[in-house]
Amino acid sequence: MSQPTLSIADLRKSYERAELNEDASQADPLKQFDQWLTEAIAAEVPEPNAMTLATVASNLRPSTRIVLIKGYDERGITWFTNYDSRKGHELAGNPYAALQFHWVELERVVRIEGVVEKVSAEESDAYFNSRPLDSRIGAWASPQSEVITGRGVLVANAAKYGAKFLLQPPRPPHWGGYRLKPDNWQFWQGRKSRLHDRLRYTLQSDAVWLRERLAP
Repeated sequence: MSQPTLSIADLRKSYERAELNEDASQADPLKQFDQWLTEAIAAEVPEPNAMTLATVASNLRPSTRIVLIKGYDERGITWFTNYDSRKGHELAGNPYAALQFHWVELERVVRIEGVVEKVSAEESDAYFNSRPLDSRIGAWASPQSEVITGRGVLVANAAKYGAKFLLQPPRPPHWGGYRLKPDNWQFWQGRKSRLHDRLRYTLQSDAVWLRERLAP
């Protein structure tokens, strides 16, 4: 193994782009998220819609993967995937999950925790039918998270389902949307000297969000 010219332990970055304080932040975390996501899109950061999804299996082992946000409103954060995947099985056994956005270029992180539920069949149908044809065929072709003998399995499956459904593949019964209903948000803004800004929003019993500053 080649030796890096610079030790990993010596890698440093000074965060000096922006600040996050209580006076300038939104009282509603959803509005704060909307502001930051809008700014990330406007800044043309790579894949601003990519988020890490963390789930926990019945054996208490956590796992993470990247998924793409497809919607957000007062009901929660929505994405779509294969229900028979590892994350699908883990969410079926434990519906609590966490999401994280990391917009490196803006020196920002958003963390979201809450309970996850499936969206309605109608909502899953509407989004599935809006996808490109190859993505719709791909939802049939990939037995996500299962062991396969090689890429040829996917290619063959795609050809089979493409011939079967032509231009109108229906939504597979094992594919659809999830929505995380947040009860905890954290917004992190990198600051100089590692004195970062970190605001937490916690949902109270009266449906009001408590905003607090945490030490970085």
